[in-house]
Amino acid sequence: MEKRMYLEIAMLAYFVVLFLTIRDIRIFKRTGYISYRKGALKGLAASSLILIGAISIEAKPEIGLLIVLFGLTVNRKGAREPVFTSAGTLDRFLGKTDYVKSNRLKRSNKKAGLNKN
Repeated sequence: MEKRMYLEIAMLAYFVVLFLTIRDIRIFKRTGYISYRKGALKGLAASSLILIGAISIEAKPEIGLLIVLFGLTVNRKGAREPVFTSAGTLDRFLGKTDYVKSNRLKRSNKKAGLNKN
C-alpha cells in the first residue's frame, strides 16, 4: 500500500510539472520572452527526473521519492516578466497572454531569414 501511495504522489508531481512546462512553452511562443524558454527547458529536465524517480519507486520507495523531490527543486523558476495584463484567473492558468512578440526575437528572426507570413 505504501508503494502505491508513493507512486501516486510521484505521478501527480510529474503531471503538474508537465502542465507547467507546456504552459511555459505556450507563453514563450506568444511573447518571445527568453525566461519562459528557460523555464520550459528546466521543466523538461525536471519531468525526466521525476519520471526516473517514479520508476525507481518500485525498487526503493524512499530513494524514488527523494529523486522526485529533487526533480521538483530543479523545476524552480526564477523571476519572470509580467505577461498577464488583463487576464482572468482561468486565462492565467491556461497561459493565455496578449500576443506581444519581443523586438529582440523579431530582429533575430529577420537576420536568420525567417518569415512567418
